[in-house]
Amino acid sequence: MISDFLTIWGQLPDIWNGFLNTLILVIIAATISLLMGILLTPMLMSSRPGIARIVELFCDAMRCVPFLLFVYLIYFALPTMGIRLSNWTSGVLALVLYNSAYMALLLRGAWQDLPADTIESGKAFGFQGFSLMRRIIMPPVIMRAIPSLGNQLIQIVKDSAFLSIIAVTELTSVMNSIQSTYFIPFAAFLTAVLLYWLLCLCIEIIASILTRYSEERRT
Repeated sequence: MISDFLTIWGQLPDIWNGFLNTLILVIIAATISLLMGILLTPMLMSSRPGIARIVELFCDAMRCVPFLLFVYLIYFALPTMGIRLSNWTSGVLALVLYNSAYMALLLRGAWQDLPADTIESGKAFGFQGFSLMRRIIMPPVIMRAIPSLGNQLIQIVKDSAFLSIIAVTELTSVMNSIQSTYFIPFAAFLTAVLLYWLLCLCIEIIASILTRYSEERRT
């Protein structure tokens, strides 16, 4: 058993490369998903039923489709329509589209919890349209949604493991390659679990710090 972990230690450069790729995937997907969620949220809250319904259908579709099947759809099905994407591009696109829907729904929930007089006060001070959204609505909405957004970021970390199925060289893919080469599944997958846990723990700590900060701002 100890020799298995020594073998894992000997593959540290490859493991680090896979971990770094996972971190890059998560950062890119989380950043773009949050930005798209911020753009989609006003559409979900739109007074025009057509716009709100279209965006809600998109969000419902992402909630109902298994992520692995969605990855298959982008990577294997799109080429039959003449759209060919690399495995990395397909992986990032799948993560972004899938999680932007969840981000929008989480932000909508925080928006609905926002006191009505906050928006009315902004309008009374002359804020309208984009300036009202940027200065008055979105800052407190994001602050209120930090715990939920942190949970969704952890979900992105876990979703990234599915990208090994399309040969994206992330942590799960590297550890699977190591275990299949040296036949040490317990040591390889336990190491992967510990690294994912470490990454998620860091996200949880950062989300907790930001949550306390937002609560102090509101008091």
